[in-house]
Amino acid sequence: MLALVTGASSGIGLQYATQLARDYHCDLLLVSNQEKELTEVADLLASQYGVSTTPHYADLSLPDAAENLHAWCQQNGWVVDILINNAGVFFFNKLCDTSMRRIELMLQLHIMTVAKMTRLFAEDMIQRELTEDEAATRICGRKRMRGYILNMSSMSAWMAMPGIQTYNASKAFIYNFSKSLWYELTPQNVCITVMAPGAVDTALFGLAPNLRKLAVNLTVAIPPEKLVKRALRKMFRNKKADTPGVINWLCTPLLKHTPDWILFLAQKKLAKYQK
Repeated sequence: MLALVTGASSGIGLQYATQLARDYHCDLLLVSNQEKELTEVADLLASQYGVSTTPHYADLSLPDAAENLHAWCQQNGWVVDILINNAGVFFFNKLCDTSMRRIELMLQLHIMTVAKMTRLFAEDMIQRELTEDEAATRICGRKRMRGYILNMSSMSAWMAMPGIQTYNASKAFIYNFSKSLWYELTPQNVCITVMAPGAVDTALFGLAPNLRKLAVNLTVAIPPEKLVKRALRKMFRNKKADTPGVINWLCTPLLKHTPDWILFLAQKKLAKYQK
């Protein structure tokens, strides 16, 4: 199988690329706007796991990025079996203190590019006819489908949170867009899954190591490698959506009813991250 992973040069995207190569023996098309790091990752994964890896430098925040990437795949004869829409950006900032370019970048990357990529590659998958060997293949105990798509949302999709107003709104689009498409694509034998994790255990939030460990133990935060392992398993089982962590799952219905005083307190706490 051939997997296309966006944002593959670091972080969660690198984990997707690594686990698809290591655990599922997928060949990889790796896309990122970090050209040097992307080439290094492609060479490393190819040597470690014996799969074919092709790095492709691209800025997916450009208006025609999805069309150009899809055309590049067609020109090179790539048949994409798995699409991982992982590329994204994140920042804390008041809207009126944020440049128009950064707003455009986030909305283009999280909304338009994800929607277009899903549209273009899903159509290819729907039209695909599997060979007898492919049709007989089982993944995670299930018959192989015509294609698989995984989109990355966030638990913040349910939050009205000052400082990340553009981010959480864009993630809400991804979540509802993907869940709606599950009903359209499943009858066409194409799987689509959306992941909506809470905090991921990285240095992003600047927490002390003991607090990060506590958050993981409470299942409020999840290590990137564990998140990706779970996400791929859910995707191959055609699960519609998933929010890892028992506490996160239980708290999700409460987020939309969060009292205003908590949001104002959070705004003060997040002020040190604003740029």
